[in-house]
Amino acid sequence: MRTLLLLAALAAAPVPAAAADVLAPYVVDGDAIREPIGNARGEPGRGRALVLAREPANCLLCHAVPDRDIRFAGDVGPSLARVGARLTAAQLRLRIVNSTLRDRDSMMPAYYRVDGLHAVAPAWRGRPILDAQQVEDLVAYLATLR
Repeated sequence: MRTLLLLAALAAAPVPAAAADVLAPYVVDGDAIREPIGNARGEPGRGRALVLAREPANCLLCHAVPDRDIRFAGDVGPSLARVGARLTAAQLRLRIVNSTLRDRDSMMPAYYRVDGLHAVAPAWRGRPILDAQQVEDLVAYLATLR
């Protein structure tokens, strides 16, 4: 019930005004962000490179990825195998932007958020881990994992 109330409260909620100078605006609609962020158009090849890289996203720390080039991957988060069949691009986008909007107990980092964070390293204060283009590239790649 609490999750449903949280999702209802977040439906059509815009990005906080304090972050507007750093983050392109987006709208949360239920459990998704339906429109690409800013003018970014995702490219699956760049998204794959981000998934495989240890920085900035470090997806492999927590997620197994169905890719023959991966030798070691985490198992804290769900496997990304067939994630594009399980979730829409809009649902993937919300989980990458800020998964706590969907599940307040989520351990996944908020990759496109700057407000309300605690114990942020000085080099990262006031800036998101990923920019809008990187978010869209990840969404484009993950959507191909069917």
